Amino acid sequence: MTQPAPVPAPAADGFVDRHVGPRGLELDHMLATVGAPTLEALMDQAVPAGIRTPRALALPAARSEAEVQAHLRGLAGRNEVLTTMIGLGYHGTVTPPVVRRNVLENPAWYTAYTPYQPEISQGRLEALLNFQTVVADLTGLPVAGASLLDEATAVTEAVLLMRRAVKGRPDGVVVVDSQCLPQTLTVLRGRAEAIGLPLDVVDLTDGLPDDGRDVIGVVLQQLATSGQVRDLRPVIAAAHARDAMVTVAADLLSLTLLTPPGELGADVAVGSAQRFGVPLFYGGPHAAFMSVRQGLERMLPGRLVGVSRDLDGAPAYRLALQTREQHIRREKATSNICTAQALLAVAASFYAVHHGPDGLRRIAQQVHDHARTLADGVRADGGHVVHDHLFDTVLVRVPGAAEQVVARAREAGINLRRVDDDHVAATLDEVTTAAHVATVRELLRATHPAEAGGVPGSGAPVSLVPDGALARTSTYLEHPTFHRYRSETALVRYMRRLADKDLALDRTMIPLGSCTMKLNAAVEMEPISWPGFADLHPFVPADQARGYAELVGELEGWLADVTGYAEVSVQPNAGSQGELAGLLAIREYHRDRGQGQRDVCLIPASAHGTNAASAVLAGMRVVVVRTAPDGEVDLDHLRTELDVHADDVAAIMITYPSTHGVYEEHVREVCDLVHGAGGQVYIDGANLNALVGYAQPGELGGDVSHLNLHKTFCIPHGGGGPGVGPVAVAEHLAPYLPGRGAPQVSAAPYGSAGILPISWAYVALMGADGLRRATATAVLAANYVATRLAGHYPVLFTGPGGRVAHECILDLRPLTKATGVTAEDVAKRLIDYGFHAPTLSFPVAGTLMVEPTESEDLAELDRFCEAMVAIRHEIAQVQDGTWPLAASPLRGAPHTAAAVTDEEWTAPYSRQTAVFPVPGLRHDKYWPPVRRIDQAAGDRNLVCACPPIEEYA
Repeated sequence: MTQPAPVPAPAADGFVDRHVGPRGLELDHMLATVGAPTLEALMDQAVPAGIRTPRALALPAARSEAEVQAHLRGLAGRNEVLTTMIGLGYHGTVTPPVVRRNVLENPAWYTAYTPYQPEISQGRLEALLNFQTVVADLTGLPVAGASLLDEATAVTEAVLLMRRAVKGRPDGVVVVDSQCLPQTLTVLRGRAEAIGLPLDVVDLTDGLPDDGRDVIGVVLQQLATSGQVRDLRPVIAAAHARDAMVTVAADLLSLTLLTPPGELGADVAVGSAQRFGVPLFYGGPHAAFMSVRQGLERMLPGRLVGVSRDLDGAPAYRLALQTREQHIRREKATSNICTAQALLAVAASFYAVHHGPDGLRRIAQQVHDHARTLADGVRADGGHVVHDHLFDTVLVRVPGAAEQVVARAREAGINLRRVDDDHVAATLDEVTTAAHVATVRELLRATHPAEAGGVPGSGAPVSLVPDGALARTSTYLEHPTFHRYRSETALVRYMRRLADKDLALDRTMIPLGSCTMKLNAAVEMEPISWPGFADLHPFVPADQARGYAELVGELEGWLADVTGYAEVSVQPNAGSQGELAGLLAIREYHRDRGQGQRDVCLIPASAHGTNAASAVLAGMRVVVVRTAPDGEVDLDHLRTELDVHADDVAAIMITYPSTHGVYEEHVREVCDLVHGAGGQVYIDGANLNALVGYAQPGELGGDVSHLNLHKTFCIPHGGGGPGVGPVAVAEHLAPYLPGRGAPQVSAAPYGSAGILPISWAYVALMGADGLRRATATAVLAANYVATRLAGHYPVLFTGPGGRVAHECILDLRPLTKATGVTAEDVAKRLIDYGFHAPTLSFPVAGTLMVEPTESEDLAELDRFCEAMVAIRHEIAQVQDGTWPLAASPLRGAPHTAAAVTDEEWTAPYSRQTAVFPVPGLRHDKYWPPVRRIDQAAGDRNLVCACPPIEEYA
């Protein structure tokens, strides 16, 4: 086997040298500080010899930025972008240039982290609150969440919510409209089967069948897949009469013209916000939505932005009801969703702000007018339009000629949808023109009118709704936010004002353990806006997506090589969905071998919270394995649990390196023990960035892993998404990848395909040597921080040779016991120093987990360390009585400009200490927009839509 080469020196002015922060004398200084002569020597100390791979990565040599861009242009050019009228929940839309340039292409928005530290997230929280307001107003339901992954998984989340909310009927059935989108039915069937939830898919056009069964929930598609606009009120009333709940999968744009689900009586509304200015992206990423009636808000999956107050009583945004988060509730979590599509929800919210209610209605009316013109024209030509009432989709009967019509349309540059041999459908959207309508009408006119079921001039004109009965009469988007930014000047300033309230990677390092916030290079990001990648519908014929096929195939192959597995699927559109896909593969594997009773998933106490939630959603029982004092899996307890569950253990889920930030020496022994008991080994790939080029999960004994492309492979976090969570499997599990022998886990075949060019570019730019260098430098950076801070804060866990891996845990508990100063106090005080806090109280309560990444240079690492040292001196002044804790800068943090310029200043520390604790801040100061937020008050008084503008007076 080829031996891995030593870490090479950076090439002069190459991409690797720009991606990896420390170089030259900086690198030498860091190595000297940690006491290692070279990067390779450090890795020899940190990474146990027993896990090292003997094989060099078989990736292509690193390419230049120009070469990568040229190759991606070639791939984009191999995708044939036609006018799309396929529909099925994906629509052509116009991304306003002001939104594309200032949000989707702006690092202030795409490099932000999930707003767990709300004081430095007020801008993105306001944008997400705008999104919630849009969804709540348009659906007519009062509480909306801050986005989900896609429409299909949003429907499954709604079904799970209904199951939780309807008590005392564990065997009740969920009735699903056969007119739901086909990909929704596919995903929903798989998810329901995994947890033993009975589904009945029936045609609900003529009402809810009363067959005596116990119904707990009903799912309806507001705009039927066939395009028909139906009156859903009788079905909703019938469901409620049987004490069942109702979810309506709705189209946001059409709700500007149609009576919203809430006014029809629905309990839950879900759908996709894609047609609000988010490109097709070959299937994703797109923000899904969910809104609920009053009383269900505490069951909402995902995130919910709420309004509370800060220390001075000013309104302030924060994530509400965070006890739902998986890291806290684990197997009791209501959902396994961690990453949502926050960036895309932000873009959709600005689309609504840009157009306002009148603009949205005009777009909807234009879409409907085009559909009506087409339908009436087809009828006038003697064609058979199936439905009299429609919004944007025209279903036409063409006996035996569907294939011919679709083929001729393609020759004319238009993709129609073949429904079956006898029907085609055309879905009109924002980019449809009168010329497109005329072309489609002409194509249909040529299809044997005499056989189409009519004669010229027959058939009444189509309309939106029967006799106006379902036309919308209620108002929406009345808040000033949707009216005051009509000019681009005003909108750009609003976007800038929100961005300036936040801390993102374009302003500071974000040293979050287990979240890997590192550089998202512009050269990687730029191609996703190109039409060849952005404007492709996910269900186009394969020969129109040859560029994507090549890109996906190559990226999957590279990821398989990096991880040591046989095959990879990029379908999962978040890490949580990758986890689920991996566990479903294990489940199907055991079933096929006649061992379907294996349903126990062993999970170490230190594991990521989504692990336990995913196991439950895969139909498994969670058994927790204790953590040993050194942070490793407690082998004795593992043996005990394996003895107890010898006949029913399905898998163990471990994270490597561990969530405690160390390389566990006994990982192969863990794998061997589980395999010996008949189980499979799932290795969570969240920390893969500490392994690339040095060790491979598949070689360690793993059977399946998910990867986080938004961590290791540079897809930006986007304030909480987009993410991609590919699942990688050993050869024996390859037949059970999603959509093969195991259920599909996302709506689109390749999930969030539109952002895969980012990771493809990253791997191509770095090459094997560059990826290896990134791994080693990340480990060096973590050890540098640990070394510099060890004399001030205990480092909780270390691995072989006293080294940490790519992150370190600083233990605040002894200081808290001695002074009362908490890890949260330190996190908030870091804001005054211009930093996003490390991960707070995970995986160990009362600690901070720091991951500096390879992208930060020495100056930024030192700036962080100096801030932490200065804060330690502040803690000492609390300890010696100089400041009472309650009146200290730690407890008063963060300090706003308004607070320190108030005429009255009563604190025992100076204003300068409050806001300029180190000299450099006088030249480059981030001013937080609010002070510390009262989290509990926000949960007690839940407000989850835009508050009245008078609140800010």
